Amino acid sequence: MSIRLRLTLWYVGLLALLLIVFGAALYATVAITSYQEVDRQLLQRANDIQASLATALMLQEDPWEVFRRGGVYLPDADVFATAEIFVQLARIDGSVFNHSANLGNQQLIFPQEQLERARRGEAVLSDFTVNGTRLRAFVSPITTRAGAVVGFIQLAQSMRTVDNTLRGLGTLIVIIIAAGLATATIGGWIIAGNILSPIDRVTLTAQNITRARDLGRRIGTPKTMDEIGRLALTFNEMLARIEELFRVQQRFVADVSHELRSPLTAVRGNLDLLKRGAADDPAERAQMIEAMDSEIARMSRMVSDLLLLARQDAGIPIVKHPLELDTLLLEVYRQAQLTARGVKLVLGPEDQAIINGDRDRLKQVLLNLVDNAIKYTPQGGQVTLGLTKDDAWVQIFVRDTGIGIAEDHIPNLFDRFYRVDKARSRDAGGTGLGLAIAKSVIDAHNGKIQVESKVGQGSTFTVWLPLTETKNAPTVAAPAPTTRLALNEN
Repeated sequence: MSIRLRLTLWYVGLLALLLIVFGAALYATVAITSYQEVDRQLLQRANDIQASLATALMLQEDPWEVFRRGGVYLPDADVFATAEIFVQLARIDGSVFNHSANLGNQQLIFPQEQLERARRGEAVLSDFTVNGTRLRAFVSPITTRAGAVVGFIQLAQSMRTVDNTLRGLGTLIVIIIAAGLATATIGGWIIAGNILSPIDRVTLTAQNITRARDLGRRIGTPKTMDEIGRLALTFNEMLARIEELFRVQQRFVADVSHELRSPLTAVRGNLDLLKRGAADDPAERAQMIEAMDSEIARMSRMVSDLLLLARQDAGIPIVKHPLELDTLLLEVYRQAQLTARGVKLVLGPEDQAIINGDRDRLKQVLLNLVDNAIKYTPQGGQVTLGLTKDDAWVQIFVRDTGIGIAEDHIPNLFDRFYRVDKARSRDAGGTGLGLAIAKSVIDAHNGKIQVESKVGQGSTFTVWLPLTETKNAPTVAAPAPTTRLALNEN
């Protein structure tokens, strides 16, 4: 069952319940009011007749003897009758001595049970049918001054008008309910369709995108930002994100394929030469083997980096232990001196600080940053390593006097395989994973990386890590940030 049909059924069902309850309440109210009005009229007529007989009833003797002698005038029953009300006056034995003309030759026959109750002084209301006409009857005793019951006032009113009114009202209620439900069904179906049509467009667009594999398509957003508008906007944002991730994945696969193809080609070429005996010279053969070993080591580093990123993406936690960052910085400094190649490596401020972290991963981050700085700093330039701290954070900075980089590369700085200068990066033998790994590791340590650079003047990478414990040592403030630029050469 579709949502549109379910919504329509809910609309119609709820409206049907409300209309039925309202119709039943209206019908019951009118019926009760009408019956109460009939009873009120009958009681009023009985009181009027009783008041007319008051003079005769004041006497102690038999009032019917007074009537026969002409001592008291007995009003005609027609005075109290109407087209719908019938009047009978009966003696205590039940014989009728006066009745209204609208009864004709007929006589109202009341059940003995009601007459018995009237003889005991009770006023009795009842319903009965005469010749197919439903009547509302009222029997009231005629009593003397002494309280003796000497006769009965017998009244009956035809319920034809009331029944016709209630029948017409019931028919009208049924027609209104039926018309209302039919209108609600049609209107609910149309309204539900209009409400759900944007969702249908979203579904169709998603199906077309899936079938055509066109992530560049978007859903038209309505002018009003209601629930459907927000849904369309959210769906468009999701499409944009998926498209970006898909492009990144494509670029990632292409870059991995390219990076692996070059060393594999070199290894295969050298192996072919060795198979054909082209390298009979031991020195040349050793050179080929060394070249293959270098390419294999490069592929091994790339695979290791990719595995590390995959583990980070999978959310596998790193193991943290208390770590003296100043000691780690000295190790990185000593190791980097071996690859400085004419670049002056300087150890700057070195505060003593202890954090909880993964030693190997943080060392890899610092080595990547230092290698980048050395690689793109001309000979005679300077690379400075330093460590400072404040009350909550440790800052490790790597500052160089290299070539810097333009600002428009910042948004993609930490993307995998992203190169500021692809040709230069490939010549340098990098994989474009260094900063991506660095950011992933620092994020896992609840830290951040701040990058500052000016083209032609150099760059500064600052790693911020939450402080766990410090030793007593002076604090040196970290350099103030300038233009936020960055390098991603590794």
